[in-house]
Amino acid sequence: MFTLVQLDNPPPESLKSQVLQMVVDYFSDISPAPLTPSNPLYQLYQYVIGYEVHLYLQAMDAALDSSARLILALDDDDPSQVLGFALFLPAKDDPEACTLAYMAVGASHRRHGIARAMLQHMTRQRPHAELACVAGKVPTFEAMGFQVLAARGAQVLMNTRNHSSDGLVAVQDLAPIFQSKEVRQIHAYLLKQNGNKAMSDAEKQRDRLLDQMARQAQALVDERLRLH
Repeated sequence: MFTLVQLDNPPPESLKSQVLQMVVDYFSDISPAPLTPSNPLYQLYQYVIGYEVHLYLQAMDAALDSSARLILALDDDDPSQVLGFALFLPAKDDPEACTLAYMAVGASHRRHGIARAMLQHMTRQRPHAELACVAGKVPTFEAMGFQVLAARGAQVLMNTRNHSSDGLVAVQDLAPIFQSKEVRQIHAYLLKQNGNKAMSDAEKQRDRLLDQMARQAQALVDERLRLH
């Protein structure tokens, strides 16, 4: 069994490190660019998403309505163990609205209702909730009360209502991360390790994947909208 807790301030280091480890471990599940480990860019994108979540956690502040909130599912037998997490962003000027940024459940604890419980906890506070996911995960979120709104790039935009909120959400700007010294160093290392051609091929593979995902997202949205 598990217990849910919500943190409105940065989590203790022991919990934060487990959350960040889950982000790295389940990168392909939660990333908007779900590269596989065979792609040389995998490590780069893995670092970026980990750093993005780190920034969200670091900037959490209960006094700010718009800063990220963290829901943790903790093991009842050992409350120091994180079984799953949901990171959501409240809308600044709409007290009912929020956006789910990232959610993951440990592989050995899936299909035990943890994800559903975390989403229900979130929507009890902020019933007008939005998320974006790959086409293949749409049925899972539909079963949890979300409906398809539109295609957004390689993802499908879903909401608990039939429209998005007008409230503003404070999203991390990824541009400075991609331009950071650390990312440049990782890219230089990967370039040295794999060579120019392999890195160029990796970028083309990434672009093909995102194009394919965008087509799948649009096809699913078209299908759902026809049904309704």
